[in-house]
Amino acid sequence: MSEDIEDLSGARLAGRARAELFATQTECVLSFLQDGVPTAVVLSYQVDEDDHFWFTTVEGRRQVRGIESDPRVAVVVSGAGTGLPGRRMVALRGRARVHRDRDVVMDRVRRLAPRLAPGDTDAFVRLLDSPGRLVIEVVPTGVTASHDSTRLAGDGRGGPARC
Repeated sequence: MSEDIEDLSGARLAGRARAELFATQTECVLSFLQDGVPTAVVLSYQVDEDDHFWFTTVEGRRQVRGIESDPRVAVVVSGAGTGLPGRRMVALRGRARVHRDRDVVMDRVRRLAPRLAPGDTDAFVRLLDSPGRLVIEVVPTGVTASHDSTRLAGDGRGGPARC
């Protein structure tokens, strides 16, 4: 537990807390370069067993054009809106790849369905089963920032410590 809220080195998000964030949150920010200019979109995601991020989108979207011209990306996942205790976030840099192979695309859509449509995964899969559908895979290459306020005294807001 860190008492110094100006030195956040003791408040990194790691291990189980990071896995819990990835499993609980369903949306993140994907940042990429479009015509050499940074831009970003909010997308739903799924993280696989190798910690690769997977997104579904359609042909012609700005993220597809940007990634195909420069695969360097950033992904930011925040705990906002999840109900998880404290304030949690992680920002990763990585390399992205667009997949158009129909088997890969539909496999990833089926894996994403339980996260986004647990009540009717089949309807979700049917909805996204379209000719222009593709998936983006991001392989993280490093963490640029992370934060877990539950590792700070008073949750970083001056109240009593939770740990």
